Amino acid sequence: MYLEHLSLTDFRSYAQVDLTLSPGVTVLVGSNGLGKTNLVEAIGYLSTLASHRVSQDGPLLRFGTERALIRAQLVRGEQKVMVEMEINASRANRARINRANPVRSREILGLCRTVLFAPEDLALVKGDPGNRRRFLDDLLVVLHPKHAGTRSDYDRVLKQRNALLKSARAQHFSRSGVSEVQLSTLDVWDQHLAVAAANLLAARLDLLNRLRPHLAEAYAQLTDGSKVLSALYRSNLDATVHPEQGGQYDGVSPNTLGGPEGGAALGDHDDVDLSLCTVEELVEKYRAELVRSRTRELERGMSLVGPHRDELELLLGQAPARGYASHGESWSIALALRLASFHVLDEDKHVAGNQPILILDDVFAELDAQRRRKLALMVVSAEQVLVTAAVGGDIPEELSGSTVQVIPGGVLPNE
Repeated sequence: MYLEHLSLTDFRSYAQVDLTLSPGVTVLVGSNGLGKTNLVEAIGYLSTLASHRVSQDGPLLRFGTERALIRAQLVRGEQKVMVEMEINASRANRARINRANPVRSREILGLCRTVLFAPEDLALVKGDPGNRRRFLDDLLVVLHPKHAGTRSDYDRVLKQRNALLKSARAQHFSRSGVSEVQLSTLDVWDQHLAVAAANLLAARLDLLNRLRPHLAEAYAQLTDGSKVLSALYRSNLDATVHPEQGGQYDGVSPNTLGGPEGGAALGDHDDVDLSLCTVEELVEKYRAELVRSRTRELERGMSLVGPHRDELELLLGQAPARGYASHGESWSIALALRLASFHVLDEDKHVAGNQPILILDDVFAELDAQRRRKLALMVVSAEQVLVTAAVGGDIPEELSGSTVQVIPGGVLPNE
């Protein structure tokens, strides 16, 4: 897959900009603040329906406007498809495919596949667990768009259940206490949460099994290979999947994860590889855990069980990357996560010509010469690579290709 033409209207700093692209490497060069990242942000938005820079759509609209429009002409094998996304300030976003009638924005998921690396990705290594959960969930949606529904179903149920728990907590500390009606309603939402949680957990674990070999290989290629990068999923069902072969992790217990983002301290469980469980078995495990945790949840007024409290732990050797990895190692880990994502998507052969577009936003300025060259050699064979840089000299010669000069409010033709 490659992007043949991009048009933006009232998106970020651009009143109107049109960019023509071709397969291979394209370098977007321009001084900081001119809008290079805005261009690749728009492309990434078509892939995940979210920005990699902000959590809300409001900042994507040019100041003073009520809507922004992203239009992309994509080439997928022998087919071309036009994708349009209208981002609105005061009503629901709308999308079009091949200029047909508007559809729900979710309908375009899977049409434009991208893997975008940006400086913000350091948070995948150094930030809190929420960043790593979002990494898995965003990749799930790109790989299988149906999981947009899996994630939204879980978020909806969690929100409703938390509202009920908060209300019940207020009653818990009053003279009247928690009513039978509230407890009965909570039973219903427990079942909803168990089903939604099981589906999301199963999808995450399957994805992680696909990611692991590519993650280790990518990190080894980016570095001298003296340390092995692996990933461990910590579920608050009190089971973890071993980095190599599944099974119980023999390090720190998942029950001891600290802080508000850590897994809840739960009851006794059998050691089990959750990735070998069916969705139905996971539903029963969640139901049992919710029963065990009910008193604590009523006291806290929030849901303490579920994938929203899980952790994807990245390990360098036996040490957690968070807190132990150097700055250079952290950059390499973040890059390895994105490169592993690229290979997972590339292996998915449901649609011909569906290799993702690889976007490297302001990456090379942070890497030493050796890692620049290693990264360049790893990505140069992709069907389309888009690179942004403030200085053209930061780009290794192995990534020679066309150059687009970004200027205030627009771009100059390809060189």
